[in-house]
Amino acid sequence: MTTANIDTNEVLVDCQSVWKIFGHRAHAAMEAVVRQGLSKTQILQDYSCVVGVSNVSLQVRRGEIFCIMGLSGSGKSTLIRLLNKLITPSAGKVLVKGKDLSSLSPAQLREVRARHIGMVFQSVALLPNRTVLENTAFGLEVQGVGKVERYKVAERALAKVGLTEWSSRYPSELSGGMQQRVGLARAITADPEVILMDEPFSALDPLIRRQLQDEFRQLTKELGKSAVFITHDLDEAIRIGDRIAIMKDGVIIQVGTAEDIILNPADDYVAEFVAGISRLHLVKAHSVMTPVQPYRVSNPAVDITRLAKATPEADINELIGLLMKSERDAIAVEKGGVVVGIITARDLLRGVQGIPNEFSQPSAAELQVTS
Repeated sequence: MTTANIDTNEVLVDCQSVWKIFGHRAHAAMEAVVRQGLSKTQILQDYSCVVGVSNVSLQVRRGEIFCIMGLSGSGKSTLIRLLNKLITPSAGKVLVKGKDLSSLSPAQLREVRARHIGMVFQSVALLPNRTVLENTAFGLEVQGVGKVERYKVAERALAKVGLTEWSSRYPSELSGGMQQRVGLARAITADPEVILMDEPFSALDPLIRRQLQDEFRQLTKELGKSAVFITHDLDEAIRIGDRIAIMKDGVIIQVGTAEDIILNPADDYVAEFVAGISRLHLVKAHSVMTPVQPYRVSNPAVDITRLAKATPEADINELIGLLMKSERDAIAVEKGGVVVGIITARDLLRGVQGIPNEFSQPSAAELQVTS
């Protein structure tokens, strides 16, 4: 399956008001939250319980890479373990392909995990006495798939992560990056629809880490998979994610694209997070362009058909290059042969600063022009 033939509106993972409270009095603490609306601090003081995840609702669509980003203790690793019921929620529901995980029998839950969800941890936990091929095929072995068939599937997965020539080696012979590739190959061998990744690259050197980030995104898109990717690194979330959720103290503070979050941070906490991020490749033309008519009024002598052209998805870096090469002082944003906005040098400076245009922008639907 590829992204060309998938329904990107289909929801594969649906979290509905999910809570997780840890401690001997977790049940009573959860009741107190519902009854009295106690805060995380009050729960700790009154019940000696820790709120790991607090009233989280989110959806992951088919073909989407959804990053959950937060600092240590934010609840992100707890949340990802709720998505395949490695831990049980204190309240709320987690649905995978419409099935409430809490309503499944142990056998049904194992089936969902085996068929629909793959997981890669920071510690890959490869079996040291098994070869790369045997480790990759292990999930299919547990499912009872015959040796010939599971090795054939595992070999294809290893080819996708560039480890064909290492199939007969043992984990001790591999670098950290190569071991992570084996973990990813093992996850995709069972052909899951959702891959859960819990900080898989955080212990790697920066160069190897960036390479694996790019490879993971490309492979996930090629295979048409959905992924939930946990990270404490905003740069990594931006590099990989289609959408990003920012967590703090067990709460989802904001969900959106990198551009959404940078241009419209939900609060001071998010604004501080994104303060040092370069906008050059994140902010797009559609977010900084001004309407055509006011520009025409202010610049009646300018023929907008002779301005340099850009698409609504062109980033700031590309737009700066176009303006510097142009003899004009503005760029026309064009969609389907129609000019939908104008960008001046002032607009570009606002984009570099992460300030959205004060004019209301056309919606994505309004920018759609059928051929």
